[in-house]
Amino acid sequence: MKQSKLFTKTQKEAPKDEKSINAKLLTRGGFIYKEMAGVYSFLPLGFKVLKRIEQIIREEMNKIGGQEILMTVFQPRGFWEETGRWDREMKEVMYRTKEGNQEIGLGPTHEEMLTDIIRHYVKSYQDLPLAIYQIQTKFRKELRPRSGLLRGKEFPMKDLYSFHASEKDFKKYYQLVIGAYRKIFKRCGLETVLTEASGAGFTKDYTHEFQILAETGEDRIVFCEKGDFSQNKEIAKFKGGDKCPKCQRVLKEAKSIEVANIFPLKDKYSKAMSAFFVDRDGQKKPLIMGCYGIGLSRTMAAVVEIHHDNLGIIWPKEIAPFDIHLLELERTSKVRRAAEKIYKDLIGQAKEVLYDERDKSAGEKLAIADLIGIPLRIVVSERTLTKDSVEVKPRNRKQAKLVKLGQVKKYAR
Repeated sequence: MKQSKLFTKTQKEAPKDEKSINAKLLTRGGFIYKEMAGVYSFLPLGFKVLKRIEQIIREEMNKIGGQEILMTVFQPRGFWEETGRWDREMKEVMYRTKEGNQEIGLGPTHEEMLTDIIRHYVKSYQDLPLAIYQIQTKFRKELRPRSGLLRGKEFPMKDLYSFHASEKDFKKYYQLVIGAYRKIFKRCGLETVLTEASGAGFTKDYTHEFQILAETGEDRIVFCEKGDFSQNKEIAKFKGGDKCPKCQRVLKEAKSIEVANIFPLKDKYSKAMSAFFVDRDGQKKPLIMGCYGIGLSRTMAAVVEIHHDNLGIIWPKEIAPFDIHLLELERTSKVRRAAEKIYKDLIGQAKEVLYDERDKSAGEKLAIADLIGIPLRIVVSERTLTKDSVEVKPRNRKQAKLVKLGQVKKYAR
């Protein structure tokens, strides 16, 4: 895409009302636009990043047998009253309105909605197990929205729900999801720490969070560097400096960012909503359930919090808005012809290229390229062409190098 046609505007200064790194850089880079506290619109660059994260999640969910659906955000009061959450756990976070005489909520989560669907279709152990997921916008009354995309009132989320005939089968799938989540975050450029946490209104049992170690994080975890133990500070029975209960190493305490949460729901919702099945022995039993969530915009924000420098964002390759940023530094016919040819050749390789052919100074173009943070930058200039070359620089490296024109396609693979 030619940058002159891209709908975005970069900013030299960060918005004064934004404190978090992700909000500052994503706003300055033209990825997001703030509508109000805790509510952001995604501009073309930001939407492309979001869709790439979504695709990674979809691929990994499909690999573990997930089937994708899309549920309505409108949730009748009756379903929530069946589980008792209308006036209890979700009372303070759910946006509510009326449709005629019927009270409805805007979905902050979908356990009740999907359990209702499942109880109409699952009748026998032969229908199980099932893993159903969606990628959809959630709405939650966040009293103190802050930290940019990390804590908002409206956000895209992937929620997966699994249904099982036994606790044993559930536990097996729970571990499968843990493995899939680790792959997702690794592909997004994030290393996670699997952390025990509270039920947070979903279950009385401990759940697990996927935490990213970060000085800018709002959470605190107590963890073992070996990776065999971690607890959220809210429930931790140990503190930094104590011995790990599993390997006896010294525990550490650090700030972190939660990017996902998984819940062993057991039969809490199936019993409350009469979601039963008939087992092999003809006995009627409640479904065993699990719930597994990932915040897409939260993941995007966490990536920016981790992958940046004083010049801007450094996008990991798989979720970057474009693969290559092609810059022509002078508007001469020689530079233009060379840049146009490279642009066409790269597109022919199925590369997504942002081509900066605008009438801007070299300094401004280079600064914007660093701010936007596309993984590979190719610069065409009069200087490089005197050596029959272009300047190539990965965003995560300090030094650029000259590459012969004939080698650009090979180098950009």
